[in-house]
Amino acid sequence: MSLNDPLAVALSNISNAEKIGKPECTIQVSSRIIKKVLDIFKANDYLNGYVLGGSTKKPLLTVSLNGNINKCAAIKPRFAIKLENFEKFEKRFLPAKDFGFLILTTQKGIITGIEAKEKKIGGRLLAYVY
Repeated sequence: MSLNDPLAVALSNISNAEKIGKPECTIQVSSRIIKKVLDIFKANDYLNGYVLGGSTKKPLLTVSLNGNINKCAAIKPRFAIKLENFEKFEKRFLPAKDFGFLILTTQKGIITGIEAKEKKIGGRLLAYVY
């Protein structure tokens, strides 16, 4: 079976495991984008960390959860976002001001919406977490 959006599947697995209170979850598809998004989650204390395991043909990510995620999901379609439109998309995807953040891909790499505002650059939306 092929997956259309591995990031959406990974974030859905994490969100579902958080809802039922599991201490960890396993993601079957590993990619650089998923690892970078998980690094951002870890840097902002939404996760304890992750470990890459499994065989070379089927790499597995074991994600250690700490119960801080209320909701995380991929954003489809990947909207283009300019500096002046950040507030519009934050209102659409986040429940309150300064509660959670957007994750986007830019020319500078995959960063949070807060970093993008500081660097004054736009990009394409990938996901959100709160």
